[in-house]
Amino acid sequence: MKMSIEQLLRYLLDQKGSDLHLKAALPPAIRVHGTLKAVEAAEPFTPDELKEAIYALLSPGQIDKFENSPTHRNELDFAHGLAGVGRFRFNIHRQRGTIAAIVRAVPNEIPKLEDLHLHKSIEEFCDLEKGLLLVTGPTGSGKSTTLAAIIDRINATRAAHIITIEDPVEFLHRSQKSFVTQREVGENADTLSFRNALKSALRQDPDIILVGEMRDFDTIGIALTAAETGHLVLGTLHTPSAPQTISRIIDVFPADQQPQVAMQLSATLVGVVAQILLPTPDGRGRVVAAEVMKSNAAVRNLIRENKVDALYQTMDTGAADGMITMDRAIVDLVSLGKLSYDVAVHHLRTKVARKQIEPFRDMAA
Repeated sequence: MKMSIEQLLRYLLDQKGSDLHLKAALPPAIRVHGTLKAVEAAEPFTPDELKEAIYALLSPGQIDKFENSPTHRNELDFAHGLAGVGRFRFNIHRQRGTIAAIVRAVPNEIPKLEDLHLHKSIEEFCDLEKGLLLVTGPTGSGKSTTLAAIIDRINATRAAHIITIEDPVEFLHRSQKSFVTQREVGENADTLSFRNALKSALRQDPDIILVGEMRDFDTIGIALTAAETGHLVLGTLHTPSAPQTISRIIDVFPADQQPQVAMQLSATLVGVVAQILLPTPDGRGRVVAAEVMKSNAAVRNLIRENKVDALYQTMDTGAADGMITMDRAIVDLVSLGKLSYDVAVHHLRTKVARKQIEPFRDMAA
């Protein structure tokens, strides 16, 4: 059966899937609870059919950007909504000479922070007035969802001006106690770049600024300055752990600027949440495993001296300050029966943690 893109998007949501994969000459596929599987009832698109179907969703300006942009040709991110159904984030690109697309489902309703079952210390970040908070992890780890839930909590509880800068805008925030401004990055969108929007945001009386992705040293530098001057700045990186996040930020700058950046970061960083999504034992869902690093005197000193390798030990002993390592988070999930031994063992960093879950090996069998 030939299914339209709209029918496939509806099917994706019906199956509680996260992503839809569209490639010419191959059956459409969806990712459900982390597993990619073909939509067996759907016939493949021909190259021309897929191009026509995708172009029907684009404006003339977006088509021109995809076909002719000197910097973004053959790559395009955009958001698309179906009334009464949901919103979706599209990435279209070329592969082997034909158009392809990966589509991420964005829930209509912003999840409540407490429903994400994250470490309780993460909720404390919502009360901060200033500083830099980073949520990190690989693609598909739920970073955008966590940040949206934090913004939603602030929106519901504080009278503030929240500015989000995203490519594209995913979750739609309706102003509650706060006034929310959402700006989309793109040649035919609200702003041309993260750098431009972030620089401009400092003149727009912000209290909280969300930077969808901190891609380069210009954007990171302005974000540090914004946090330094009394704003709460939230951002994302694709780093897998809190210590590696610190290294990534410092290393993106030229060598002669790194000591100053380390000093700025030590003064402004309030925390890092690094998370991954892992399949539950029943295969019917996924659970978040997240490590949390919060800035205390020891963390600030290690960042200032660029002793990143020592941060894990500080996090290990920082439970009283609301910190938890990824190993500890995974061990806790296994002990609660929310994660299987077989999945957990592949994501643990230390031999000590592997030994701690050893009693659960037989339960997996």
